[in-house]
Amino acid sequence: MVNVVEVLRERGLLEATTSPLLETEAGTRQLTVYAGFDPTAESLQAGNLVAIMGLMHFQRCGHKVVALVGGATGMIGDPSGKTAERPLLDEETVLRNLAGIRKNLEHFLDFEHPTAPAVIVNNYDWFRQYPFIDFLRDVGRHFRMGAMLGKDSVRTRLDSESGMSFTEFSYQLLQAYDFLHLYDQMGCCVQLGGSDQWGNITAGTDLVRKLRGQEVFGITIPLVCDRTGQKFGKSAGNAVYLSPAKTSVYDFYQFFLRVDDADVIRLLKVFTLLPLEEIEAYAAELATAPEKRSGQRRLAEEITRRVHGEEGLVRAQRSAAVLFGEAMDGLDADCLLEVFAQVPSCTLARAAVVEQPVVQVATAAGLCKSRSEARRLIQNGGCYVNNCRVSDVDAVVAADALIDGRLIVLRSGRKRYQLVRVA
Repeated sequence: MVNVVEVLRERGLLEATTSPLLETEAGTRQLTVYAGFDPTAESLQAGNLVAIMGLMHFQRCGHKVVALVGGATGMIGDPSGKTAERPLLDEETVLRNLAGIRKNLEHFLDFEHPTAPAVIVNNYDWFRQYPFIDFLRDVGRHFRMGAMLGKDSVRTRLDSESGMSFTEFSYQLLQAYDFLHLYDQMGCCVQLGGSDQWGNITAGTDLVRKLRGQEVFGITIPLVCDRTGQKFGKSAGNAVYLSPAKTSVYDFYQFFLRVDDADVIRLLKVFTLLPLEEIEAYAAELATAPEKRSGQRRLAEEITRRVHGEEGLVRAQRSAAVLFGEAMDGLDADCLLEVFAQVPSCTLARAAVVEQPVVQVATAAGLCKSRSEARRLIQNGGCYVNNCRVSDVDAVVAADALIDGRLIVLRSGRKRYQLVRVA
């Protein structure tokens, strides 16, 4: 079988493993691997894609994969990489978020695989029935305060102004028990997570070794950061969500289209399944013709297609083309509002737009300072309504020009847009 550790290494998805034996095991037998996801929102986001791709490679190489949604741990909040305690979630919110996360994962993992279908579990299902005293006696007594206090995530928080609550401090016990439970119930022997999860992962491998006398493995993958060096995450305020209800398909596509030249080849390896030879061809083109941005376009296409389907990709590409003057046919008002979210806009009454001269509407909307300026703009061929050139100074805005009956887009020249909301 193809060795998944080698695959992850080649694609820049391998940070560290708890034992070199994992690579041997991964090449000789089927393993069961799990990764955890916090249900802090109804959608996963770009930062989670690295772990998802890791699970995807494990499954493609013939291993069983488990996605653990932390219904219990999500109510506490992982302190790793955080400077303040997370808001506590209630059970209803967690269950709602779990349903959304399942939809995200279905675009990457095969839950209908004939021999090794992906599985999604919720750790609230086993923690809600575990009495606190029993948990302390069975699990807590195997942890030593010195080791727990020495973990990077704990030291950082203890040194911060906000400190750390006992609730957060207990997080690593819960995550460690997750590994033990999945080992007992599903034969899970590998936990995968971001490099900031090393302390939590090793807590789990230690617990399984102490209580079951078996060696299990941890594997970490590099964190993907934005251009400022911050991890893509909800708490950092720069989240790009996988659900179109939280991040539009257009904005999702644009986010990956805008990645820096210095990052694009690495992200093609991490976020796509393109053969490495093909990615190297993009690297060669980047060196000779960076202005073409072919790697960025391919990255945006591949990941948008994976997350939003072919229809979503086409919609995002057509929306982007609108900014370069292409026709708006087939795009609805909500989509255009996303595309033109950053351009000047105004609201005019329907009576001030429909069947009114374009000269008058352009002036009222602020595209032109005066009617005479609007006439000159039309005469010079520089006035557009919904990217259609206006050639007659006496032209009026027809009722069917309103997109969904509530929007028109005016343009002066090549790039100066004015959005008109029709009340």
